[in-house]
Amino acid sequence: MQKIDFRSDTSTHPTPAMRDAIYSAKVGDDMLGEDPTVNELEDLAAHLLGKEAALLVSSGTMGNLVSILSHSQRGDEIIIGNKSHIFRGENSGASTLGGISINVIPNKENGELDHTDIINSIKPPQSINCPSTSMVSIENTQNACGGAVLSTEYTNSISRLAKDNNIKLHLDGARIFNASVYLDIPVSKLTSAADSITFCLSKGLSCPIGSIICGDKEFIAKARYWRKTLGGAMRQSGIVAASGIVALNSMIDRLQDDHENAQLLAKGLKDIPGIEIDPEKLPTNLVFFNLLVDNPQIISDELNKIGIKGGKPDKRWRFVTHSDISSEDIYFALNSISDIMKKYYKLT
Repeated sequence: MQKIDFRSDTSTHPTPAMRDAIYSAKVGDDMLGEDPTVNELEDLAAHLLGKEAALLVSSGTMGNLVSILSHSQRGDEIIIGNKSHIFRGENSGASTLGGISINVIPNKENGELDHTDIINSIKPPQSINCPSTSMVSIENTQNACGGAVLSTEYTNSISRLAKDNNIKLHLDGARIFNASVYLDIPVSKLTSAADSITFCLSKGLSCPIGSIICGDKEFIAKARYWRKTLGGAMRQSGIVAASGIVALNSMIDRLQDDHENAQLLAKGLKDIPGIEIDPEKLPTNLVFFNLLVDNPQIISDELNKIGIKGGKPDKRWRFVTHSDISSEDIYFALNSISDIMKKYYKLT
């Protein structure tokens, strides 16, 4: 049975080149700064993103939390979007573990935070009535807004706003390379203005594990402290870093294939009765659509029977294209979805 996993680009498997690199990786004690492969990966990541230093962590959630804790003190407040992954998918770690308040403001449809909303949310330092604002975070690409891409101009404008108000800008760049490929610009142009950035190795770049935090040397020194505090210090982690080096050297440009497959999927879904979708609002590899049926779980169950994963009980679905999904897989999925929808949409 054919297996097509649309649930996330985290379902990607390491490439043969990654497996070879993992097998032959030179390792040392990363906690002591002695793993040569980790050091090479961190230097490469920092260079690509235009930063002084970098740190390997286990996940994007850890990367964001470590960054927040490094920028903030207990009792501070951070500003994030209501559709941000930090708010929607990271268990309020900043609050529960860091004692940091979260001020949530609305994301626009294009993923941006409104400048005025940010300014109105910033609280002065050392106020006796409210927590001091330490940081604002934006997300690029913006997952819950259809994989929306934030421009260099927008990011730079938020950086200027943050500096003018003496707060830090953190960029949740889990899929930042998708943004740079879509805009056809070096990733450093999207990241250089941020005080810190987290990006995932384990999504479209196809590594089995890992994320990277980048920033200046002082920030990364704090981040190392908080990584250790959270139990994230690793030892011979060159076996993790080895796949990251392969990814950064060979897996970035191919993200364009995922974008093209996402458009192929989106445009095909648009032609299927009972599905509501706007391909023009889906620029990268995240394909959001609505099922106009009473019980979407039935459609999901039917798809699971033939090896297509990604459905759920809700009417709003997200399919994600990645390196393990080919254009042939897209055509098979579209034909299958069309056949299944013909059985159930006419009954609603």
